[in-house]
Amino acid sequence: MKILVVEDDKKLGGFLRKGLEAQGFVVDFCDHGDKGYTLATTRTYDAIVLDIMLPGRDGLSILRNLREKHATVPVILLTARSSLNERLDGLNLGADDYLTKPFYIEELVARLHALMRRSSGQQLTVIQHGDVTVDLMTRAVKRGSEAVELTAREFALLTYLLRAPGRTFSRTQICEHVWNYHFDPGTNLVDVYVQRLRKKLSSDPEKPIIETVRGVGYRISEVEEQP
Repeated sequence: MKILVVEDDKKLGGFLRKGLEAQGFVVDFCDHGDKGYTLATTRTYDAIVLDIMLPGRDGLSILRNLREKHATVPVILLTARSSLNERLDGLNLGADDYLTKPFYIEELVARLHALMRRSSGQQLTVIQHGDVTVDLMTRAVKRGSEAVELTAREFALLTYLLRAPGRTFSRTQICEHVWNYHFDPGTNLVDVYVQRLRKKLSSDPEKPIIETVRGVGYRISEVEEQP
């Protein structure tokens, strides 16, 4: 899940980035409204965490312009004020939720999960593919009845691929979404992590859950129907 955080308090922004990444999110962070608006309109995000008081474009104007462009990305507004009018303005402009500072990172994480379930039309927090089960809230992974221990990056890679079984993702797409940087043709980072996941998840080496599409990238294998 890729998140954009726009917050002019660099200390708070660093705290949010660290806390979200620890929960498996990929985070872009900026501390200026103009840059935040550029990122929001030129890159794809699963959600945006947007401070209202910003240098350059303020949060409400960014939100207004996004909705005028028919951008449907979920937006959580952050505000240091408890003014009812400000909260109403944000919600009327199309904000999906808001948090008043100070707040706990756990609350932000829970609200992000709720927003993304709502925007995707999903009510479940569990992804099931064959005998692999992934709980997005607890981050527990099982193969059959056996628990599988994954690192944060392995979990992010697995859930990214599992959301679209059968769809092939290039190494560039995987790098940008899971590691948040542009793909370097000279690195084998994606291949190494795919091999790690295969070892942890595949009970049959001849039928790995993650398939290689030669010259293109990787995909989650289709579930075979039982006769």
